[in-house]
Amino acid sequence: MGGVEKKKYERGAATNYITRNRARKKLQLSLPDFRRLCILKGIYPHEPKHKKKVNKGSTAPRTFYLLKDIKFLLHEPIVNKFREYKVFVRKLRKAYGKSEWSTVDRLKDNKPTYKLDHIVKERYPTFVDALRDLDDALSMCFLFSTFPRTGKCHVQTIQLCRRLAVEFLNYVIASRSLRKVFLSIKGIYYQAEVLGQPVTWITPYTFAHDHPTDVDYRVMATFTEFYTTLLGFVNFRLYQSLNLLYPPKIDGQADVELKPAEGKEYAMDSESYLEKLSALSSSLARVVAPTHEEEVELDEFPVEGETAEQMDARKKEQEALEKHKKLFEGLRFFLNREVPREPLAFVIRCFGGQVSWDKSLCIGATYDVSDPSITHQIVDRPQVQQQVVGRYYLQPQWVFDSVNAKLCLPVADYFPGVLLPPHLSPFVTEQEGDYIPPEKLKLLAMQRGEEPDEESEEEEEEEEEDNNDKEEEEEEDESEKEEEMKLKKLEEQKTQSNKALPVTVTAGKLRLEDKQRLEQEQQSEEKRLAIMMMKKREKYLYKKIMFGKKRKVREANKLAAKRKAHDAAVKEEKKKSKKARRA
Repeated sequence: MGGVEKKKYERGAATNYITRNRARKKLQLSLPDFRRLCILKGIYPHEPKHKKKVNKGSTAPRTFYLLKDIKFLLHEPIVNKFREYKVFVRKLRKAYGKSEWSTVDRLKDNKPTYKLDHIVKERYPTFVDALRDLDDALSMCFLFSTFPRTGKCHVQTIQLCRRLAVEFLNYVIASRSLRKVFLSIKGIYYQAEVLGQPVTWITPYTFAHDHPTDVDYRVMATFTEFYTTLLGFVNFRLYQSLNLLYPPKIDGQADVELKPAEGKEYAMDSESYLEKLSALSSSLARVVAPTHEEEVELDEFPVEGETAEQMDARKKEQEALEKHKKLFEGLRFFLNREVPREPLAFVIRCFGGQVSWDKSLCIGATYDVSDPSITHQIVDRPQVQQQVVGRYYLQPQWVFDSVNAKLCLPVADYFPGVLLPPHLSPFVTEQEGDYIPPEKLKLLAMQRGEEPDEESEEEEEEEEEDNNDKEEEEEEDESEKEEEMKLKKLEEQKTQSNKALPVTVTAGKLRLEDKQRLEQEQQSEEKRLAIMMMKKREKYLYKKIMFGKKRKVREANKLAAKRKAHDAAVKEEKKKSKKARRA
């Protein structure tokens, strides 16, 4: 019996995907507009499992999208705005060609605009979803805020990114939610805990920009267009959660502290508000003035299924977190001209410290260098000429390392001109079997409350040097004695070879069985048999796991050997320098 003929590529995977060109024609959009629409809506290309089937037997390289995604785009109102904008550009070009200036002005006044609010609500149904996707948005906004005002990017976009970035930094300071900082080659990594969600972003260093030619700024600008809308929503909601005014305003008392004439000196009236905010030195105004009430201890009830030990551990963790938030409380810092002002001011303020700088450097300085209450002065010079008694002069790394260590580190390692200790990443968590550098071990000991004895370490080094000298002398004596002994043995053997060798019978010794060794042998044999009984796939997976573990151990041993060689080289240099001094 004959049925309907089944045609190839008309069912299954082939019908679930659509090529980019077909999708573009279906939406009646140009390639740049289609790309913009996909970025704004969060639709990305997909790699089919059976590319040849989807490509109808062809092996030509093509970009595929899911058909359901393209159908979803058909009803997007922004598509109509794109078409209206295309018509607007055509009319404007025509008016310019005919020199109809009144028409040009009228068209510019009625330029079609669109909002992305509905897309933000569509992509992030809950506020937590928006916070989880905030990393990229913050990194992009901080990057654009540092761009120079050239033709590569719209000035309005740069200003908007800067405003949103400053607003977010002020929120992090007000909520004291910063947890980690790391200075890398790319920039400064920050991690904050915002309403229970970890948010990590990177800010570039404030160097002069050299725009690379191989970067498509239009694609980046499209992402930034969406991210600025998202960050605006998030900032508003975060400020509301802390009872802060939005757009943010400087607290009345703090505003009085900032001299009213300063704004005119440093910036225009329109810019002085943002300049004061970006100084990060003053607190923000609240919707309702906070009332000072006595702290009341809340009753704590155990979570269902939680033991008393877990409850105690959670309580200790909470106490440690509260202590970490008040790390720099009661300390007053002064930043020298040569240190990066914004990151240091941001980090210090996040942990309760007060910070100021030279008033000629930036707006928002709250006290002068001559203030006697300054406890720490951050400098980045080999030596300081005029030093004030009772004030620590430290390199900037001390601030960042103290934040990551969750305690104020000893200041002796960070004095001006001193070789700094390595800046360890707080984002690395060592597991069992990993190589842990000695500096990290020392830091962990300090966190546990143990004080590593630096003096004893120096004494040990001196003792080691003395012992090495003695050992060298002893080795020389021993080598001479060994040579004498060898000569004597050779002489004795010659004399004995001439004599007849006596034949003797010795009694056998009772050999005891090592139970521990036998048990180990039995376990290894059982393991070998278990591996033999595995299925082929399971055996392959097991071998991969074991190979990964062995590689990890090899890498750890390699790093340990490198460190040992480095330490030995440093000791040798110290020895040579000491000998040179003695000579």
